[in-house]
Amino acid sequence: MARRAFYSFHFEPRQLEGSQVRNIGAIEGNSPASDNDWEAVKKGGDAAIQRWIDGQLSGRGCTIV
Repeated sequence: MARRAFYSFHFEPRQLEGSQVRNIGAIEGNSPASDNDWEAVKKGGDAAIQRWIDGQLSGRGCTIV
């Protein structure tokens, strides 16, 4: 059985590589957050970002940074 992973990266300086990493989750059946979804999360501030990350980590067996 494949492990469910959470991918974390600093997107801004390397957007091409960032979108490739972000799309890895699609292979596992975990649709990646779109740019619009992420912008909406960021507008909620640090607390909203933390809640989003916590939700994304739920059920994951490992984290790749």
